[in-house]
Amino acid sequence: MKLILAITVFFVFTSNTIFGQSFTGGSDSILDLQTINVPVNVSGLPSNINITSFGLEQVCINLTHTYLADLDITLVSPDGTVVTLIANIGGGDDNFQNTCMRSDVTASFASGIAPFTGTFKPMGQMGLVNNGQNPNGTWYLRIHDNYGADQGFLQDFTLSFGTTPATYFQFTESDLPIVIINTNGQTIVDEPKILADMGIIYNGEGVRNHIFDQKNEYNGKIGIEIRGNYSASLPQKPYALELQDVNGNAIDSTILGMPAEHDWQLIANYNDKSFARNILPYHLFDTMGHYSTRCRLVDVVINGEYRGIYLLTEKIKRDSNRIDISKLDINETTGQNLTGGYILKFDYWDNSNSWLLNYHPIGFPTVDVHMVYYYPDPAVIVPEQKAYIQGFINDFETALYGPDFADTAIGYRKYISVPTFIDYFIINELARNVDGFKKSRFFYKDKDHADGTVRKLKAGPVWDFDWALKDMWSGSEDGSEFMYGNVDQDIDAPGWYIRLLEDSTFRDELRCRYDDLRRTILQESYLNQKIDSVAEKVNESQAWHFETWSNLGLATGTSEVQAPSQSYAEEVQRLKDWLQRRLDWLDINMPGTLNSCSFTGIDETNFQNLANQAFPNPFKDQVAVKFSADFNQTIQYKLMDQTGRLIEEKSVQISSQNGNQLQIKGLEGLQTGVYLLEIEVKGQKMVCKLLK
Repeated sequence: MKLILAITVFFVFTSNTIFGQSFTGGSDSILDLQTINVPVNVSGLPSNINITSFGLEQVCINLTHTYLADLDITLVSPDGTVVTLIANIGGGDDNFQNTCMRSDVTASFASGIAPFTGTFKPMGQMGLVNNGQNPNGTWYLRIHDNYGADQGFLQDFTLSFGTTPATYFQFTESDLPIVIINTNGQTIVDEPKILADMGIIYNGEGVRNHIFDQKNEYNGKIGIEIRGNYSASLPQKPYALELQDVNGNAIDSTILGMPAEHDWQLIANYNDKSFARNILPYHLFDTMGHYSTRCRLVDVVINGEYRGIYLLTEKIKRDSNRIDISKLDINETTGQNLTGGYILKFDYWDNSNSWLLNYHPIGFPTVDVHMVYYYPDPAVIVPEQKAYIQGFINDFETALYGPDFADTAIGYRKYISVPTFIDYFIINELARNVDGFKKSRFFYKDKDHADGTVRKLKAGPVWDFDWALKDMWSGSEDGSEFMYGNVDQDIDAPGWYIRLLEDSTFRDELRCRYDDLRRTILQESYLNQKIDSVAEKVNESQAWHFETWSNLGLATGTSEVQAPSQSYAEEVQRLKDWLQRRLDWLDINMPGTLNSCSFTGIDETNFQNLANQAFPNPFKDQVAVKFSADFNQTIQYKLMDQTGRLIEEKSVQISSQNGNQLQIKGLEGLQTGVYLLEIEVKGQKMVCKLLK
């Protein structure tokens, strides 16, 4: 791209002392999905700029653009230091007019409205350029346009140097693990991934982590790109990471105690000022006995700039330690091999990655619903596999909307794992998740058994709660009402729960499960303890995070009903209070009854009532599970703590010789807490929660 350069230099001298100099750079067009680097030559300055006596003081820009949130604007100094000035602020509004940035002002872009005019605090650590380097040379204003449809024009920009130089927050240590990323001068974009370096420092629980400590959790290459949709439009960017070798090949590695894999994600917390809105649902779904994405809170530094608190998470994918289903190769197109595994979702779609379902949701005859292929990837899934999974979903919907839909043999239960659908419903309705029933909504189906027994469609894992657990101006103003019936939205949802809840047995199972959970992990005390544990972890870093992004106390991200919290403590309390109101409403309004609460309609296994058969619960030094006299099967069991750490694993024959029960002894050394008992027989699993 052609670069245009125009330079105007202003000098102010008194008694041979330099008080200030300004250098003005030129103009260039800002085009969709492109990066421009507009230069300005600086000369005649002292050979050392710093944060105490002389350095860069101010950057001013004049720029027109019809959608400011498309833009990332950075400054590149002669030694290659890159600092963020502006990142995706202003929404769909226009223009920066005589917009200046200084580190010694308090006004933030988050508190302003476009067109931005006046002086604001930059959104990054501008003072990082005052690092002792020689400022004489070529500087660049770098502007990246992240999206299509809107373009603009940089009219000019000015760098001002003086005796009140920009300073910066000097992040050096943390109680949280520290993730350090260096892009080596490249801009991170939304596809393709760029090659970068990443190191992770974590010295153990309760041990301080320093930025210059050994990178002991990971130290190597990564591919990195911006991920997400709405979240990618916010100033703090979410990222997708792939661990790579020096040749760009994917490599697996354990990170912060999570199982080895190469695909990871850094989830931003700009839209979640509590830092707990994703962690809490993930933890609950996991504790219910389902796979849920593991995650860790971390502090992140990119190109020397502290970028706040992120949630380092697993990417949802097929893997023995994630969604544990069979691998499906492109040559598996017949018989049992064709039946799995598949991962599907409802999400943003196009004609290349999805198909149109044959049924409209109940009450919405004009709503067309598309389902998205996730695994195998839309680019590699073959026609036979598309035809199979489309047929399976169509058979399910045909049964669901047919006259015998509630029949346990030929109705919807033939096709779906009812317990997973119930638990998915509970988590997303607990959180009143506006996205939980329309997008980022996952399902998976494993390969059928060799004897022809069908593996059913499972709901989950749960995902994406930064628009949840709060009151918003979008149909959830007071924490009441259900979300599952909101079908006609920006992404049309299937409305399956509308029909499922017409089955009285499903309603009763839902109510029974909810009330059981209310006595354990959905108790207010348990939820508040989990929130407090998050708040304790980020107690120090949250102050740095909000200093960096300047959004605490301001309306940013989700359009919330209440005035913004003015402190982190207030935000934490607000989350607790909201959950209390939501639980009070759900206690009254959850469908179903508790009559004969026994999950009798759930046909996942022959031991579906395991949670009631485990005794004593809570336990002290041993626990037993009683089976029926005619069970006579070999089972495999795993006892794990709530983090997934394996405590004991064995294969046991259940028969009259051992009293038709499983006994696990020697548990007196376990700490007080929540444990998970997983039992598997003939490929079917059941998990129950145990308390000590």
